[in-house]
Amino acid sequence: MAERFTDRLADVIRRPLITEKATRALELNQYTFEVDPRAAKPDIKAAVEHLFNVKVVGISTMNPPRRTRRVGRFSGRRAQVKKAVVRLAEGSSIQLFPES
Repeated sequence: MAERFTDRLADVIRRPLITEKATRALELNQYTFEVDPRAAKPDIKAAVEHLFNVKVVGISTMNPPRRTRRVGRFSGRRAQVKKAVVRLAEGSSIQLFPES
């Protein structure tokens, strides 16, 4: 595991991504998260297992290209985003929508 995340595993995962494709993947026991761009697969696996008390079987990561954004004559770029699709073991699940 990388040195930068050993003490603070909670900083690896930023937020769960709720898109149409990610919602369909929930049926296959796959959860999609936005993670720190510097995080490696072992970091992500350790963070998910530690935070949610589940067993991770596999991880797929992707670094989509940064999107450019224009506001009038000013041009800029959006923040760097890294996505991770985490596949859990059979019988494990993460409660993304807690019942109130």
